[in-house]
Amino acid sequence: MNYMSKTLEEIHKSLINKEVTSAELIQESLQKSHEIAEKCNAFVTILDDAKAQEVTDNVLSGIPYGVKDNYSTKGILTTGSSNTLKDYVPFFDATAIANLKKAGAVMVNKTALDEFGMGGTGTNAHTGIITNPWDKTRMCAGSSAGSAAAVASGVYPYALGSDTGDSIRKPAAFCGIVGYKPTYGMISRYGLFPYASSMDHCGVLTRCVKDAALVVDAMKGIDEKDMTSWDSQNIHLAQSLNGNVANKKLCYIKEICDIDNYPNATEELKKHLENFQKTLQICEKLGIKVDKVSIDKTLLKAEPAVYVVLSYAEATSNLSNLTGIIFGPRGSGKNVEEMIKDHRTKGFSPLIKRRFVIGSYVLQKENQEKYFKNAQRVRRLLVDAWKKLFLEYDGVILPVSTGGAKHLDINLDILSKDTEILEEHLQIANFGGFPSITIPNGFIDNLPVGVNITGNCYDDENILNIAYALESKMNYKNMIAGEKHE
Repeated sequence: MNYMSKTLEEIHKSLINKEVTSAELIQESLQKSHEIAEKCNAFVTILDDAKAQEVTDNVLSGIPYGVKDNYSTKGILTTGSSNTLKDYVPFFDATAIANLKKAGAVMVNKTALDEFGMGGTGTNAHTGIITNPWDKTRMCAGSSAGSAAAVASGVYPYALGSDTGDSIRKPAAFCGIVGYKPTYGMISRYGLFPYASSMDHCGVLTRCVKDAALVVDAMKGIDEKDMTSWDSQNIHLAQSLNGNVANKKLCYIKEICDIDNYPNATEELKKHLENFQKTLQICEKLGIKVDKVSIDKTLLKAEPAVYVVLSYAEATSNLSNLTGIIFGPRGSGKNVEEMIKDHRTKGFSPLIKRRFVIGSYVLQKENQEKYFKNAQRVRRLLVDAWKKLFLEYDGVILPVSTGGAKHLDINLDILSKDTEILEEHLQIANFGGFPSITIPNGFIDNLPVGVNITGNCYDDENILNIAYALESKMNYKNMIAGEKHE
């Protein structure tokens, strides 16, 4: 029987009833891992020696899962999908990994990503391009591309991701699964390779909302090793899922969702926005009041540039320790400076080097006021705009991207100015540390598309319950890539 395509609760029930063993689940997951490695290039490392764990009352116990390869895993290769760390084996576990070990979860592979989480395409991992299991000619988005491809393919019920701009939530949409990043600091970032520390979130990719809640319940908690973590012991995500959303209020932003804003709209975009309107109708049938609101378009259009300036600046600082001197392959040269230059020049991909150049430029003293500090000010304006919405609404609901997964042969570095806001708006949840979840809400031209719900900080229970209720009224729960759905 195919157990890895089931939900966590279904698998746990089978374990408790002794219909299957943890060892048998691991073998099924490993077999699928090798199949998907061939099909999608989704992994950096497959742990063929993964050991069975005792089955307990914990719903995660004995069940396989995957880990994005920017989480530190003790004694297991952890590369960040970069040649600068192609042989790096950490001596400690990330706190999130340690918490899952306590729950009895079984790691079976490390998933590939855009190098150090910097990229939205899944095309610049040091192991090669990660392809979408629904259509190998298309991307998964990124950076959690390997995790998304594996979960969507039924390798296991969940995999860990990280999200600095949309790196969990957009791959989830493109792969027809659920992507959830909780409030900033709910899950400790200790042991997660930093990209932009003020925006980095740990999170999870699953095939249903309840599984996302169950996994984050096990991962979360205050951690003395991460000063930005906070005590969430009174938040019980899975227990809060009752589907009762009568009298809840959501809003959507007309500057993003109205077709009139896109004079050159493709047929795909038209279908996507029509599908979004159908999703809003389902919300209203559930008893959720949905309003259209307006945000200054000039402010919205500034958002992608703010993300570029701030995230690249933080990345430049955070990854300055990758010198090849302390760890990583040693560069060649007559002195330390030449060795570092050689290591970084040969080790980083062109995309990452461009980001470091931009980050260094905006941090230069003479440029800080014009670029870095102004970007910080606009970030605050955007966060305040969303915070104002949360005074009246439980969440903001918006479509993800302009449609389904993009072809791999397009120019992936250039966004159309017409649709830039629609493609990039998920980053605002990272600016404010807001909880944000993407769920599948249909198909456009045989490719899955997603809808996103973002709420106020610490209101994760509410946001997940709204997503849970909406999911229950659509036919896209627990999908496996390639299966037919209406």
